[in-house]
Amino acid sequence: MRDQLHPEEIEPDGDDFLPGLAIDAVIFGFHQNQLKILLLEYRNTGLMALPGGFILTNENLNDAARRVLSERTGLSDIYLEQFYVFGDLNRFDPAPMRAIMAAKGFMPPNNHWLLRRFVSVGYYALVDFTKAVPIPDSLSDSCAWYDLANLPLLMQDHQFIVQKALDTLRTDLDRKLIGFNLLAETFTMADLQSLYETILDQKLHRSGFQRKMLSLGILERLDKHYSGGAHKAPFLYRFIK
Repeated sequence: MRDQLHPEEIEPDGDDFLPGLAIDAVIFGFHQNQLKILLLEYRNTGLMALPGGFILTNENLNDAARRVLSERTGLSDIYLEQFYVFGDLNRFDPAPMRAIMAAKGFMPPNNHWLLRRFVSVGYYALVDFTKAVPIPDSLSDSCAWYDLANLPLLMQDHQFIVQKALDTLRTDLDRKLIGFNLLAETFTMADLQSLYETILDQKLHRSGFQRKMLSLGILERLDKHYSGGAHKAPFLYRFIK
C-alpha cells in the first residue's frame, strides 16, 4: 500500500512544500448513462473527501496534480483540467486534517504547517469508471465511485468544489469532450446524445442536438452502422482529432 503522507509532510515547518497551497481533484466517472465521482474515506475518522495533496517546491503544478492523484487513488494517465482556485476564508478548518493525522498515530503541534490555512487549486477529469479502478492508500479505508446524485457528507468545502467542477464540466463539454475518450472510436449520434443527457441531467431534442453537434466541426461522419434490422441504420461518427 502507498503511504499518503510524504515523510516531509510530517515535518512541522513543511519547507519542502509550497506554503498555503494545495490541490483537490474531482474525478467524474461515466459509463452507460451513469455519472459518478471518486471519493476517499479516511481510515478511522469517518471523513469523506476528494483526492488531494500538496505541491513540492521543485515541482510543476500540473505534475503535482498528476502525482497527487496517483498517490491517493492509484490512477494515472488521466487527462486533468485545472478549473478553479478555492480561497475563501471560511473554508479554513484544521480539525479534519488533525483527525486524519491523529488516526495515523501522529499528534501535530498547533503550529504544524498542515493545520494552517490553504488555498486549493481545483482539477477535474471525466473517465470511464469501468476502466479506472482506484486503489486506496494507507490512510484510506476506501477509494471508490459514488453516485453523483447521492453523495455522502464531504469534509470542509469539498461539496462546493464538486458542484463547481460539475458546472465547469457542463459548460466545457463541447470543447473538452474529445480529450476525455469516453466513447468508442466510432459511435452513433444516439450514443453521443446519451452521454450529454447523463452529464447535463436533462433530456435533449434529437434533431436539435444533431444540428448543434454537426455545426461544431468536431465530428466526421462515416458509413452507416448496419445492424441487420429492418429499421433505418444510423450513421457512425468519430471525433476529428
